[in-house]
Amino acid sequence: MSKEQFSTPSLVCGIDGPVVTVTLNKPQTLNALDMGVMAELNQVLDRIEKDAAIRVVIFTGEGRAFVAGGDIADLSSRKALAHYNEFAEEIHKLLRRIETLDKPTIGAINGFALGGGTELLLTLDLRLLSDRAKLGLPEIKLGLFPGAGGTQRILRQVPSCRARELMYLGEMIGPQEAVEIGLANRVVPHETLMDEARAMANKLAAQSPAILKLLKRVLIDGADMPLSAALRHEQAVIGLVLDSHDAHEGCSAFLEKRPAAFRGE
Repeated sequence: MSKEQFSTPSLVCGIDGPVVTVTLNKPQTLNALDMGVMAELNQVLDRIEKDAAIRVVIFTGEGRAFVAGGDIADLSSRKALAHYNEFAEEIHKLLRRIETLDKPTIGAINGFALGGGTELLLTLDLRLLSDRAKLGLPEIKLGLFPGAGGTQRILRQVPSCRARELMYLGEMIGPQEAVEIGLANRVVPHETLMDEARAMANKLAAQSPAILKLLKRVLIDGADMPLSAALRHEQAVIGLVLDSHDAHEGCSAFLEKRPAAFRGE
């Protein structure tokens, strides 16, 4: 399997076969998001989208934090409405881009995921939490509220009263509680977090990338539709899937009791 590493000033990206791990690497700011970091993430996403050999993306952080939110010091120093509007627009576009990426994403949440960190987590397909992780939306304590899509995504993923409590009080929660309310898949020991994330990524990479892409699109598109329309949309797409090479290969492999050789077609 091919192995490669490339970096930007704030990111370290490692490719191991079909899996790329994107590590936010500004531990001095707890990996806070600013305009520069977001531009770098967009550059990395450009490469990931174009590389058909990359099938799964893992996001994690260096040091004590996954992402500790937006860079409050940077935002507070600007004091200009135009800058705030630009930041809001760019972070919304970036998180939507990650959410709708045609490849499955995994969050390996290694530490603090606060504010924008929890909002980033809400865009990821699968989420593993270190037993040291802390989540929360503390913006209210700064006279703000979650403005990177968090108010809308969390209401669609967590019971309304619990979501409102997290936003209204701004308190942190531990990893087990995050799993219990539906914010993550499971908690794993900190020492094995990346091993667990890579094992999950390799399982995903063994599936058909074409079918995973269509499945993810159906899930995202259907979430914004009434059920009747979403069901019609699903029916239309599964018709295409049933006539694909990978569907025929998967069914043949099952009947012949052998591993499927998916081509992504």
